[in-house]
Amino acid sequence: PQGPVETALAAIWSELLGVDRISRNDSFFALGGHSLLAVRLLSRLPDAIGTDLPLAALFANPTLAGIAHSVSEELAQSGVQASTVIERVDRAIPLELSHAQERLWFLSQFEGVSKTYHIPLAMRLRGRLNEPALRNALDRLWARHEGWRYTFTMVEGEPRATLLPTDAGLLLREHDLRHEGNAGSLLDKICAEEANAPFDLERGPLVRGRLIRLADDEHMLLLTQHHIVSDGWSMGVLNRELEVLYAALASGRPDPLPELSVQYPDYAAWQRRWLSGERQKSQADYWRAKLTDAPTLITLPTDRPRPAQQNFTGARIPIVIDAALTSELKRLSLKNGTTLFMTVLAAWSTVLSRLSGQDDIVIGTPVANRGRPELEGLIGFFVNMLALRIDVSGNPDGTTLLRRVRETILQAQDHQSLPFEQVVEAVQPPRRLDHTPVFQVMLAWNEQRIVPTLSGVAVDPADTPYRVSKFDLEMALYETDDRITGSLGYATALFDAETIERHVGYLLVMLRGLVALETKPLHQLDILPPSERTLLLEEWNRTDHVYPSERCVHQLFEDQVS
Repeated sequence: PQGPVETALAAIWSELLGVDRISRNDSFFALGGHSLLAVRLLSRLPDAIGTDLPLAALFANPTLAGIAHSVSEELAQSGVQASTVIERVDRAIPLELSHAQERLWFLSQFEGVSKTYHIPLAMRLRGRLNEPALRNALDRLWARHEGWRYTFTMVEGEPRATLLPTDAGLLLREHDLRHEGNAGSLLDKICAEEANAPFDLERGPLVRGRLIRLADDEHMLLLTQHHIVSDGWSMGVLNRELEVLYAALASGRPDPLPELSVQYPDYAAWQRRWLSGERQKSQADYWRAKLTDAPTLITLPTDRPRPAQQNFTGARIPIVIDAALTSELKRLSLKNGTTLFMTVLAAWSTVLSRLSGQDDIVIGTPVANRGRPELEGLIGFFVNMLALRIDVSGNPDGTTLLRRVRETILQAQDHQSLPFEQVVEAVQPPRRLDHTPVFQVMLAWNEQRIVPTLSGVAVDPADTPYRVSKFDLEMALYETDDRITGSLGYATALFDAETIERHVGYLLVMLRGLVALETKPLHQLDILPPSERTLLLEEWNRTDHVYPSERCVHQLFEDQVS
């Protein structure tokens, strides 16, 4: 690195990517960067260098020297800009809700408090668990994160929040099934009860747990959070801090976690001040222009008619993209300046276009919405939804579609601060009870680990009896062990499992086709796997049948009457 800007950038890269030595010619994405890390990189620029940079600038020239050049140009034009400060708010008065919290609170008033917005987590713990250390670690997390301790009420006609006391501790019920003859069925019953029991938004708490002893060296830990106090990123914070606290407390050491500089109530008040005036208008104008005349419903063929009111009961089918195909997708992504998420989104958009007969596809995706470094370590509800309008028209080849998808995502992420409910207000799509507004298909890319690593204990994720799908289709993927894995969730009111398994097969075929024939028009790529092509064209077209050609029709009719 040469000069102060490259040196400062190299230090940020090293922190985010875990790479000690950074060359000025290294590419951020070749070193392991992805969309989420790119956003975190840009969020550090105001404090480290004194300027902002659009995400598109990083993708346009992702080398260290290239980004430094863009930053230097921005500094030359605008000068050093002081970042806004998130100030501490008074806890003695009712607290403002964030925009995201206000949306879920409104839905709870409109629909009732629904299990649709539960975040259940189940972990099987094998080994000598230090139960007091685990309980104390969870209590420390409860006291540490004010975002977990929210309750909600009405004050003079407006929703407001208050915080439960720090010394209340996390509600952790304990069960001992070691001597129960029907331990398996009891465990299933406890897991179902825990995942689906409603929360009380006014009284709280809105996070709870259960510790179930199955044997001397085996436990099940269940944690359930309401979405209004947590999100996917928060799960990563929970995992990391639970690991650190458990290891320290189990060995008799004090809490090693540094004090948090801001808390969720400070963020909620800051967000309402920051996202106002011209900034809010500019973001609303973008979404209004982007989604005007977008299709309000994706017309996927379903196994049953759409019910008059949306049913959120769901199920999931696993997805595994093997290491060889994942490696090829990485190569394709680097070549075209996209991330794995963008490449998979391009293929999935093509599959949805084939299934629906539409070449204008809107897919939702969640974004962490933590554009400031001090927010990265908080547990709370920050996530926002982006509506990505993908243009599949004109029979594009793979390279062209990847470019379209990249541009769409970069523009959307540059306007990600406007809460989705305000996007809906700006666009004003027709509202119906039988489907979600703006989009009905979601694709989420998760970079967080699913479970923590506890010292001396083997921790594995366990299935939960929580069967909810907020959308018609919701795909969730993450990269692990050089593979892309995840699941495709679906509304069981609309689809059968066999149909969704075929959809997963179509995606895999399209991904392979995109890798092998990226410059070929996508309409020429076949999404049918060989087994389904054989079924459609051969087995279902075997029309040969023994026919009594020596007899007349009226005689056959008489036989049938008899």
